[in-house]
Formats: sequence, structure tokens, C-alpha cells
Amino acid sequence: MRLFMQFSACLGLGLVVAVMILIGLMFFGWFNLIDGLLLTGKPLASLSLMVLPEGFWSALTGIQDAAQNSTLRSFLSLCAALGQVGLLLALGFMRLWYRA
Repeated sequence: MRLFMQFSACLGLGLVVAVMILIGLMFFGWFNLIDGLLLTGKPLASLSLMVLPEGFWSALTGIQDAAQNSTLRSFLSLCAALGQVGLLLALGFMRLWYRA
């Protein structure tokens, strides 16, 4: 349980840092890096749209044929990309702070 709580705290901090990085990239106008970040989230977003049933996405978003909606795909790829960056940062924080 202790390890789970430590990892949850590191993941929360990693996600906050990932969002701050995204805001910094937008502030400095480095949109090509943001596009590259979005590319890393596209496979996971596409997989989640294929694996989870259509009824789930319709109930969640209120959009008919949500799996084909480009706005939803873009949002999911951004969330997946930020999650991946947050996870990498969390693993680094775990290694830095809780090395045994």
C-alpha cells in the first residue's frame, strides 16, 4: 500500500509538471513540439476508441458515432500524450526519491 501511495503522489506530480511543460510550449510558440507530442498519443487514443464499445463513448460524450469524431480523437491523443509524459516523469521521481 505504501508503494502505491508513493507512486500515486509521483504520478500526480508528474502530470502537473507535464501540463506545465505543455503550457510552456504553448507560451513560447513551439507548436511543432506539441504536434510531435500529439503523435505519440494517437496510437493509444485509436486503440481506446476501437476497444471500448460505441455505447460507452456515446454515453460519455453525448456524441453519436463518437469514434469517428475528429475532435474527440484529438482530445484523447492529447490526454494520452500527457499521461505518457506524466508516467515517465513519475518513474523518474520514484527512482530519485524512493531509491532503496
